[in-house]
Amino acid sequence: MLKLICCSLIQCMFLAGGQVFLKFALARMGEFSWRWKFFAAFLTNWHFAASGISMLMASLIWFYIIKHYELSLAYPLTSLSYIFGTLAALFIFNESVPAMRWIGVAFIMIGVAFLSKPA
Repeated sequence: MLKLICCSLIQCMFLAGGQVFLKFALARMGEFSWRWKFFAAFLTNWHFAASGISMLMASLIWFYIIKHYELSLAYPLTSLSYIFGTLAALFIFNESVPAMRWIGVAFIMIGVAFLSKPA
């Protein structure tokens, strides 16, 4: 069980990291247009590449998880990425996170704790 939780934590960090890089990448992009300049900016934006690599790593770890563990146990653990996403919003993007969202995060953590208990 500990190995599954560790793998899930790493997978969720890569997943949330991919979203953080994607947000950085999109913030650097101008308004969408069908011009070469827009697509050149897209292709030379290293944040897009970092997002893709992070998502790829999350997918590879996910492949391992679902091959070796029950899906009914593994899939709910992906909700840990919501926690990492909320923390990234707070600490990286300096967003305000209202109390109701923190309550939601607490419920997610409680749910993960219930899942990690032996049956």
